[in-house]
Amino acid sequence: MRNNVRNRTLLSALVALTAVCLGSLLVPAHNQSNPAAEAKSQACPNDDTGLQLPAGFCATVFTENIGHVRHMVVAPSGILYANTWSGRYYGNNTPHADGFLLALQDKSGAGKADLIERFGETVQSGGAGGTGIGLYKGWIYAEINDRIVRYSLPGNSVVPSGPADTVVSGLPLGGDHPMHPFIIDVAGSMYVDVATATNSCQLKNRTPKSPGVQPCTELETRGGIWRYDANKTNQPFSTAERFATGIRNAEGFAIDSSGRIFVTQHGRDQLRANWPDLYKPDQEATQPAEELLLLKANGDYGWPECYYDAFVQKLVLAPEYGGDGGKMVGVCANKIAPIAAFPAHWAPNAMALYDKTQFPAHYRGGVFIAFHGSWDRAPYVQGGYNVVFQALDGDRASGQCEIFADGFAGAVKSPARAEHRPSGLAVGPDGALYVSDDIKGRIYRIVYQGGSEADAANVTPCPSLTAPAGNPVEVAAQPPEGTHPDAGAAAMDSLPVPEGATREIVALGERIYRGQVGGAACTGCHGDSGQGTPLGPDLLGKKWLWSDGSYAGIAKTITEGVSQPKQYRSPMPPMGGAQLTSDQVAALAAYVWSLSHRTSPHRN
Repeated sequence: MRNNVRNRTLLSALVALTAVCLGSLLVPAHNQSNPAAEAKSQACPNDDTGLQLPAGFCATVFTENIGHVRHMVVAPSGILYANTWSGRYYGNNTPHADGFLLALQDKSGAGKADLIERFGETVQSGGAGGTGIGLYKGWIYAEINDRIVRYSLPGNSVVPSGPADTVVSGLPLGGDHPMHPFIIDVAGSMYVDVATATNSCQLKNRTPKSPGVQPCTELETRGGIWRYDANKTNQPFSTAERFATGIRNAEGFAIDSSGRIFVTQHGRDQLRANWPDLYKPDQEATQPAEELLLLKANGDYGWPECYYDAFVQKLVLAPEYGGDGGKMVGVCANKIAPIAAFPAHWAPNAMALYDKTQFPAHYRGGVFIAFHGSWDRAPYVQGGYNVVFQALDGDRASGQCEIFADGFAGAVKSPARAEHRPSGLAVGPDGALYVSDDIKGRIYRIVYQGGSEADAANVTPCPSLTAPAGNPVEVAAQPPEGTHPDAGAAAMDSLPVPEGATREIVALGERIYRGQVGGAACTGCHGDSGQGTPLGPDLLGKKWLWSDGSYAGIAKTITEGVSQPKQYRSPMPPMGGAQLTSDQVAALAAYVWSLSHRTSPHRN
């Protein structure tokens, strides 16, 4: 059942400086004092997770290595059901041979899943998995490819035995956000995220200074919430079922006891990268905010014309639609603003309302949000890769959010190096909180072991929305020789040099690649050593998708960009969206050529 999430693809494509793929930056995990670590060890003897949690909370690894786990739901019986995904988000690695859906049960009460069964479609049946999953009236609902299906779950069964019925078909796929999370209310209304195909509805997606489409016809079939009836089958996707619009990507859903529906929104990317005349370099990292929305029928939340400015705390006009870098409001005055905002680019991938009593009263009625983690904050420190708690007061947020669980990423917070990334949340009938990871297929189980309410209320606030990005983080080379003062030079000396370049040019190219020169970084998509990530290909082999791999060919692709990637989800704008000189393009191309021609015992 082991599924190696981090397999390197050997599809070394060409590279980018990419503001589309900004940044893999090394971020030390929170340092804990030895006394605190010892106290936690005594209070939580079975905690094998490495997570940092508030006092009184303990966690266990419920299971791991089960695939790219996305969303989860827990039945009244305590059986946890999870959906797993595959494809270009994960380097097109080989999924598990059995079903994409899983049932997991802790029969011994040790906080570990000792019964794991798979069901549903497989790769052999044409399945690719999905994100969304839910329970309603004895049925398991799940997203698979372009459909939401349901399986009947008889009485005491762990997994269904019969075939699936199609509830909705023809959901849009492709583009930047092909997932379809959903939630079902008590009346059977099923609210489905149909996220956008583009970053900001430009004529040329993610391309510097490309204007927005007027009007944004993408909104006819994307960028909103669609509502269907969970009691019916064979409902085709159509524009008639659109419930709300102007939402770029709403992966997290929650419904409170009054029936109010809350959704999260991934804010847009690349303000500075695509509009360098309007935004300062650090605004790539600090704008715009992530959002928590109160969902309303026929509501318009502003995408693509508007984004939420974390500093002025209101919706402002996007540069693609005439915005001036954060001052103009225009049509955004008539859009629905969020009820809460979070630091830029943290990527809210899931949400769960806490309505149980196992946790202290402080948490009841609020929402937990899983932040998958940023890439677009480079060359500054990355953020997210955690679970936060946001208190609610009716239809609005109450106070600042709190960091509830951190440490998932390990020592390095970046898409390329994070050990685990939160992607799903679920609350069990016993009050336990489950957190899924879509990198190594781990599920965590978090419970409250006791302590005073005062201790439980001693929380870590989220960073201020107006906190500065800080200084650019320079990622030092890490050669096999070690980290002595001359190690970087030793590593550079080991790189081959293409004909027509010099070692000094290759060294400059490395600095551009890491975002130390040129104002952006390639590391977010291609990894700090060119090893590739789910966002971009490995650069260490010699299989090229967009050129012949020559020095000139690489430079040409950097200059022209890749508007329609063959195997990865995001296009690469010309020069990665940065303002590079011809000499800088040549230097970056020389460094990428050197990576692909370096002799290493680890190459194959």
